[in-house]
Amino acid sequence: MSGVANTFYNTLVKRNSVYVSAIFAGAFAWGIGFDVAVTSFWDRWNQGKQWKDIRDKYATPAEED
Repeated sequence: MSGVANTFYNTLVKRNSVYVSAIFAGAFAWGIGFDVAVTSFWDRWNQGKQWKDIRDKYATPAEED
């Protein structure tokens, strides 16, 4: 187990710039992943009730000139 800890320390934590960059990259990836997951859940939960699902019933196609 100490090999994993040493690898983690030498790869990410030893230099502050790499550590901070890894934190920012992880936070960015977490934010995008969370947004995608919540949007997917919301779309499944409200399927058939959203404008994108019922648009064909109410919107008319744009007339061409």
